[in-house]
Amino acid sequence: MATQTVNLPDIGEGVTEGEMVKWLVSIGDKVEADQPIAEVLTDKATVEVPTPVSGIVKELKASEGEIVPIETPLLILDVDATNKSTFKEKKAPSVSPVASKATQKPAEPASSNGFHLSGEVYPPVADSKVLATPSTRRLARELEVDLNIVGGSGLAGRVTREDVLQAKNQGVVAKTKPEMSAPSIAPPAYTSHSGVVEERVPLRGVRRKIAKQMQMAKQIIPHFTLMDEANVTELVKMRTQAKISAEKQGVKITYLPFVMKALITTCREFPMFNASIDDAAEEIVYKKNFNVGFAADTPNGLVVPVIKDADRKTILQISQEITDLAGRARAGQLKSEEMKGATITITNIGSIGGNYATPIINHPEVAILGMYKIQDKPILVNGKFRAAKVMNFTITADHRLIDGAVAANFLSGFLRRIEHPSNLILDMI
Repeated sequence: MATQTVNLPDIGEGVTEGEMVKWLVSIGDKVEADQPIAEVLTDKATVEVPTPVSGIVKELKASEGEIVPIETPLLILDVDATNKSTFKEKKAPSVSPVASKATQKPAEPASSNGFHLSGEVYPPVADSKVLATPSTRRLARELEVDLNIVGGSGLAGRVTREDVLQAKNQGVVAKTKPEMSAPSIAPPAYTSHSGVVEERVPLRGVRRKIAKQMQMAKQIIPHFTLMDEANVTELVKMRTQAKISAEKQGVKITYLPFVMKALITTCREFPMFNASIDDAAEEIVYKKNFNVGFAADTPNGLVVPVIKDADRKTILQISQEITDLAGRARAGQLKSEEMKGATITITNIGSIGGNYATPIINHPEVAILGMYKIQDKPILVNGKFRAAKVMNFTITADHRLIDGAVAANFLSGFLRRIEHPSNLILDMI
């Protein structure tokens, strides 16, 4: 019986290795050419790896959570095992009540991309005629949506992420759901102590990368944070006016581009904020370009897309890039270079509703600006209270390079600009 080894392919973009996040097949599964077999994480972007040939899975060569160099074997296939009766048929185990998850025994392995019942997969594997990106197919599996019966609204009938979400809301799923067999990996370990049940799961994928990055940043950088509030009444008016004009051009404008412009102008006055520290050379590196990162919350965890040369772009252009990058970040389609090279970062907690936070600096940068939700608040002007729109801002800085008084002056200069944003209108022309 002939076998063929399937290696982790060269994904490109200078990627040399990837983390095995999740197997989509198990030993004994029959796979078709171009069928996704595994999810691999590279530089915070998760990709599905397909098999170049059809066959039956004989051996898995990598474990979930393992770091795999490119061109390293992932699995071995029996490529001439075409008789359906020769591959292992998985039967759903009988389901019986159990006292607790701690006593539950693992059943026979099943495919991790769905549920098996006599060789069938739930939700059904998308037909080869169905056009959809790997991330859309993954979303459909997670939401248990059958792509074969979803109408595609994209180019040439491609099924989009929005199509899948709409189908889920409309209940477009497989009509019958077989009994679920046990997962292909051992279930999470459960430990009981004094009546408290704990669940342990592996720290993998994007979450592991985030954990390592945050831990490293906190260990290296002595953080400190200053907070103050700004009267953003004029900013709200300007954004409202710009929003009407931008929508006619199909562009969504948020407050973030205005904040970026005010931040860049302030960094020109305080160049140590647009810098980094070369620890090995013991040198301060002042950046002459302004690449502004913005924290984006995605289903796979926090990522930081970067607006390159933001100082040379108009508010309208920045808005277009933010919309594009944020959308592809949520879909897991960002390229590695689109998350590199930031000189300073903004985190927008206000879009979720927070009042105040102490953000962690994105090493090797030396500062991060936080913006928070807008609130209606009475303020005293010439002895009279007036209604105003107020937003909190924070600046978190690296104390190795930036002193408290310098940070206070920086924040004061930034607030002065954001409270009187009329000069920013020049950047929209």
